[in-house]
Amino acid sequence: MSKQRSLLATTAVLSIAAISPFAVTPLPADEKDVERLSDAATVFSEIMDAPDKGIPQDLLDKAHCIVIVPGLKKGAFIVGAKYGKGFVSCRNQKAGRNWSSPGAIRVEGGSVGFQIGGSETDVVLLVMNKGGADRLLSSQFTLGGEGDVAAGPVGRNATAQTDAKFTAKILSWSRTRGIFAGVSLQGATLRQDEEANRDLYGRKISNRQIVDSSIKPPAGAAKLMSQLNRYSPREK
Repeated sequence: MSKQRSLLATTAVLSIAAISPFAVTPLPADEKDVERLSDAATVFSEIMDAPDKGIPQDLLDKAHCIVIVPGLKKGAFIVGAKYGKGFVSCRNQKAGRNWSSPGAIRVEGGSVGFQIGGSETDVVLLVMNKGGADRLLSSQFTLGGEGDVAAGPVGRNATAQTDAKFTAKILSWSRTRGIFAGVSLQGATLRQDEEANRDLYGRKISNRQIVDSSIKPPAGAAKLMSQLNRYSPREK
């Protein structure tokens, strides 16, 4: 009898918790993706608005693609574990100098050089040539394996002091607790996030299909597209 009462009591508690207005309800997958798009836009805007600490504008002007991964968690810096999700956008030949709609990516693994501490870390990559862009848009791509990656220079005039842009296919930066700096991502693996793309675009679609076409960005990407186009080089 006591066991039955205990079971009933437990069931009642679980039922109340399930309907409680204070219960934490996880966001649906598509809402998480839209929220991440907004976070990526905020990260990019804040980094570019830093007068002397952001990504050099001339490097952004020459980049073929950009990858933005907002809010990587410190507790997930374990080799082989999934620790970040973000988006890639590339120059769209069909749209002139504008950026393509964003494709979803996952970042996994990474070397010790990536374990820089902090509660959250934002990461930005610039892909500087067509070869790097082609590899980035494959189903899976390891930094430092198929492509050369280097810590990017910081500051509006920093490129005058480095030859990184002439040698590296990919330049990488990170921001932790307000500190923005170049960072090594040797060994990190980037792969397209097919599930997120399906949630955002309503059908199965690859990152290459997204960036090579004139497909319209999802409504949740409006802020990110606005920020990317804001810093695009203007037609002369």
